[in-house]
Amino acid sequence: MATNTIDSNLWLANAVQPERKTGDRILGKDDFLKILLAQLQNQDPLNPLEDKDFIAQMASFSSLEQMMNIADLMQQWMQTSGRDALLRYSEWIGKTVYWQEDDSTMSAVVQSVVQQDGQIVLELNNGTTIAADAVTRVEQKG
Repeated sequence: MATNTIDSNLWLANAVQPERKTGDRILGKDDFLKILLAQLQNQDPLNPLEDKDFIAQMASFSSLEQMMNIADLMQQWMQTSGRDALLRYSEWIGKTVYWQEDDSTMSAVVQSVVQQDGQIVLELNNGTTIAADAVTRVEQKG
């Protein structure tokens, strides 16, 4: 007498779910427009997209485009502001700066200003370097 057995690899409990992969790209305005065009091309001719739905999708597309433009402008502003910081702090060269170290106030004259990893670093006449953010007072050399 033959017995029918089910291979244990076929049991639902042992099934391996396929790994879902998502792209590392973010959908942009071009992708949104492609989706909208595909939707329009493949719509049911007996039940077309209603005007209000189409207008809502176009408004969403317009909003997406404006947000992307704002993001680009913000990126440009951030890059410009980093360069401007170096110029602003260069005015401190030759001036005495004060900062807190432990419980005492330290001071030294700024020799040069350097930008490292997006941060402004002051090189002082005593051979030390400090972050410009640590400065509590700037004084004209007397």
